[in-house]
Parts: sequence; structure tokens; C-alpha cells
Amino acid sequence: MNKANDFGRDSIPLLVLKISIPFMIAQFVNVFYSIVDRIYVGNIPDTGADALAGVGVCAPIVTLLSSFGALFGIGGSVLFSVRLGAGDEKGARRFLANSFSLMIIVSLVLTVLFLLSKDRLLNWFGASEVTFPYADSYLTIYTAGTFFALISMGMNYFITAQGFPVLGMATTLIGAVINIVLDPVFIFLFDMGVAGAAIATVIAQMSSCAFVLLTLRRKKMKVPLCLARPELSVGGRIVKIGFSPFLILATDSIIIIALNAVLQHYGGREYGDTLITAATIVQSYMLLITSPMLGITGGSQPLISYNYGANRPDRIRKTFFWVLMLCVCFTSVMFLISRIAPQYFVYIFTDSREYAELAVWGIRAFTLMIIPLSFQYVIVDGLTALGMTRTSLSLSLFRKSLYFGATCILPLFFTAQSAFYAEPVADGIAAGVSCIVFSLIYRKYLRGGGRLKDIRI
Repeated sequence: MNKANDFGRDSIPLLVLKISIPFMIAQFVNVFYSIVDRIYVGNIPDTGADALAGVGVCAPIVTLLSSFGALFGIGGSVLFSVRLGAGDEKGARRFLANSFSLMIIVSLVLTVLFLLSKDRLLNWFGASEVTFPYADSYLTIYTAGTFFALISMGMNYFITAQGFPVLGMATTLIGAVINIVLDPVFIFLFDMGVAGAAIATVIAQMSSCAFVLLTLRRKKMKVPLCLARPELSVGGRIVKIGFSPFLILATDSIIIIALNAVLQHYGGREYGDTLITAATIVQSYMLLITSPMLGITGGSQPLISYNYGANRPDRIRKTFFWVLMLCVCFTSVMFLISRIAPQYFVYIFTDSREYAELAVWGIRAFTLMIIPLSFQYVIVDGLTALGMTRTSLSLSLFRKSLYFGATCILPLFFTAQSAFYAEPVADGIAAGVSCIVFSLIYRKYLRGGGRLKDIRI
């Protein structure tokens, strides 16, 4: 097993690189293998475009299911890291065990709930008569694997929180490789189409889940995994911390639902499915930006929480700075790629000139403000790691509200395509507001030593 990193004494720039880069790569790979599904689906002979639109309609539900992994994974791992920083291994073990138990219960409830309501949900979320069969087939199979998706995602945070980011990355790599290998087998060789893509994904998630559980059970882990009866008080604290990232991801679902519904409504019967297909490609591209950023900021959360528990504001300041530098460098590179070569990404999905031109334009519109978005991500996730969930949640919901409002309002005055500009409008304004709020918090809590006692987790 890799040597654990010392969050309390190792160099902060080195720690940021050692924990955030693997987490960033893991998130990138995680997105990549979900995109692989869409690439193969988009290239199914004759029905690829309609099938891709159907998978795009499922995206909000997939995101919503994943958000529950963040609820207990991030919520539990932040509190877990604080207890480790304070030298309380017994307290850390309680948060680990309760997070695991709650994830098991919630995953089973969600599986039943979504299987019973999926038809109605898909109709609400923009499925047409043409795309509904594809969406229904994909979602039915994917939902059946909810347990594996939630456990592999949520419990993986605890591997990184114990100082083993490379093992956390391995969790995702295992799933990615299996999914990439199995996709063409089920989709084309077995001629299962969209259903084959979903089956490959579930098998990949099962493999990642098994790896996470076996890793956390190893005796070399500082705090090995165990199962415990959920405690109401502990569960309440986990949900309180995890509610901000949960709602951030859950509201992403609402945004995708709104965008699909708006594009279907204003695009009409002739153009609605075309717009949704292009939007699905654009959203896939955006995941290559936002998910690695979440990896960088999410990977740094245990480092911030640990040093909060150890009352080291100096190390927290340095962590914020170096994480921000890493995010800005990454988004700057992606901004340039988005201007120069988005067509190479688009043509992986489709060879249709109409879809390709629309998707390339959409990528350039969506990415106009991704560099300022770095500040939003770093600030929101950093404040969550400090237990300032009310502030981080408010900042996130402010951005999502702007996004939702612009998505609905812009097409009223312009064309249906103008909804694509909702992303940069929300990103730019929200980043500015987040920086102002953070400057006030920085002066109050982080500029001087010993001021972290005013923060409560």
C-alpha cells in the first residue's frame, strides 16, 4: 500500500499536487467513461442521434442519483478528516461507519423509488415519442445499479481522507477500463444498443464498488471500514455538512432538465431533438472541465478539514492559494482548447454536419467564463471543508438560480439557441459575488492566527 501523506506537516504545495492531481485524474476518467457511453451510442447505425438524445434526457436523473453519494461521502469525510486532525480516531470511525450505513439504506430506497417513477420523470424531462424508448431502456438498467454507483463514489472520499489519493484514483480507473472494454461488446457485438451501454456501466460500477470496500477493509488503513447502526445525531451532522455539495449536484439536474425542456419547447417538433442532441454533446464536453475541477477542489477538502481540526489557519490559507492556482491553470488551458479545437471532440459523437456545427458553437458559448468559474469552485468547496455550509450553499444556489433563470428567460427574447448563453452569464456573475464574500471571510477567519475557533463543525 502507498505511504500515507501527512496532512499536518508535509509541504502544502506538494500535498495539493499529491492529493488533488490524482483526484482530478480520477474525476476526469470517471467522466471519460460516461462520455464513452455517449460516444458509442451516438455512433449506433441509423438510430445514433435519437439514442444519444434519449441518453441525454437521462442525464439529470443520473446526476441526481450521484448527488446522494456526495451527500454522505463528502459530508462524512469532512467530519472524518476533522476528527483525524484533532487526533480523535474513535470519532473518525463513527463518521465512517455511519456514512456507510446511511449510503446502503438510501441507495436501496432510491432504487425502488426511481424504478417506480421513471416513466413519468422521463416525460417531464423532455423525452419525445422518438427518444423515450431509448431513455427508458438506459435508465431502467442504470437505476438497478444505484447501490454500486453510490457506494463506489461516496466511500472513495474516505480513502483520500486517510492520505491515499492514488488508491482513490485507482477506484475510478478500474471502472473506466472495464466500461471502455465492455461498451463495444454489449452495444455492437451483442447488438444491445442503449441497453448494452447501461449494462457495461453497471458492471464497471460494481467493480469499483468492490475495490473501494476491499481497500477500506485493509488493516493498514488507519481507520478501517466497519458497519454500524445509524446514529441520528451523527447522521444529522453528516447531512448538514454534505447538504451543500448534494444540493449543488442535485440542482445541476434541475438545470439540465430546464435546458432540455426549453430546447424541446422552443425548438419544436422539427428542431427540438436536434438541439437536445447538440446540448448533450456540449454538456459532455463541459464535464471534461467541471469534473476535473471538482476533483481538484474536492481532493483538497480533507487537507483543509484536517488543518481546521488541528487549528492551523496558516496551512489553510496556503491550501486555498495553491488549489486556486491549479484550477486557474487548468481552466486556462481548457479555454484555449475550446476556442481552437472543439470540433475534434464533437466529431467523436457524430458525423452529421448539422449536429457538429451546432455543438461546436455551443461549446464555445458554454466555455466563455470557465476561468472565473475556477474561483467559484475553489471558494464553495473550501468553505464546505471548513463547515461553513450555509455560506457555500448560498453561493452555489445563487449561481444555479442565475443559470436557471437565464435558461428560461433568454429564449423568450431571442432564439431557442440563446439558452446556451445561460452558462457563461451565471458563471461570470457568480464568480464575482463569491470573491467578494470570500474576501470578507478571509479577513475575519483566515488572515490572522487562531481565529478558526469561531467556525463550528
